[in-house]
Amino acid sequence: MSAKATVLYDAPGPRARVRNHILSVVVALVLVAVAWFVYRKLDENGQLTAEKWKPFIESSSWTTYLLPGIKGTLIAAAISIVLALILGSILGIGRLSDHRVVRAVAGTFVEVFRAIPVLILMIFTYQLYAEYDVFKSKDLALAAVVTGLTLYNGSVIAEIVRAGILSLPKGQSEAAQALGMRKNLMMRQVLLPQAVTAMLPALVSQMVVALKDSALGYLIGYVEVVRSGQQLGSYYGNYLPALLVVAAIMIVLNSTLSYVATTLEARLRRTRRVRGEGGVVSAGVVGVGGAGAPGMDLAGPK
Repeated sequence: MSAKATVLYDAPGPRARVRNHILSVVVALVLVAVAWFVYRKLDENGQLTAEKWKPFIESSSWTTYLLPGIKGTLIAAAISIVLALILGSILGIGRLSDHRVVRAVAGTFVEVFRAIPVLILMIFTYQLYAEYDVFKSKDLALAAVVTGLTLYNGSVIAEIVRAGILSLPKGQSEAAQALGMRKNLMMRQVLLPQAVTAMLPALVSQMVVALKDSALGYLIGYVEVVRSGQQLGSYYGNYLPALLVVAAIMIVLNSTLSYVATTLEARLRRTRRVRGEGGVVSAGVVGVGGAGAPGMDLAGPK
């Protein structure tokens, strides 16, 4: 911590600095002691031996357990993210509709499904689909997982879309209305393209949430990476290494999704900036040409 004063806190004096150093050392020692205790217990139970990690260098562990689990996670996450983006866009725009009935329906849908936990949605839709034979038995768990993730994340994304559009300056919509644009045309060509870059960080966070929440599908029998890791740990008796590997896989998947979305956001911002500069230059040329010609006419004879 800096010893200089800021607007957030006063500069600590000599006694306060000594006390802060002592507390930092004490906390560090406590953390080291806890880590050593956990290490000893795991070592006593044989969870840190090389034998426990041996299954992960065998191809059968990956082809039988982990790779099918990763595939299931990616399929459920990809389908639910696409559907949630579509549903969220429709509901978000619906909440900004000029028609009271549309606003009420969209608002009720968002508030209801945003308040229900994802796991309950999965269990309910699983029982519903099974009761009425909506899907084949092999696709039943996937359909329930995708439905639960889509309903919940779509409701959250609807609020992100609504907030992103409302965050734009009012001059954007006023200028579009002055040009005679209808509401739907203004939304498609003026508001949404500008709001996308503002919404993208929040949308990425919600996509990561959808990817992680797909792990809840193991409670209804869906084969995803967490369930596969538990099955592998149960078979080889190496629960801790299996869960650590699953955690590493989820970190890689989420980091990849975040990186792709961040790259897309940077590209969108760069494209908008280039187009904006081009628009300013074009407007300047038009303005000089339009105003300069009459000026020259008035200044002297042709």
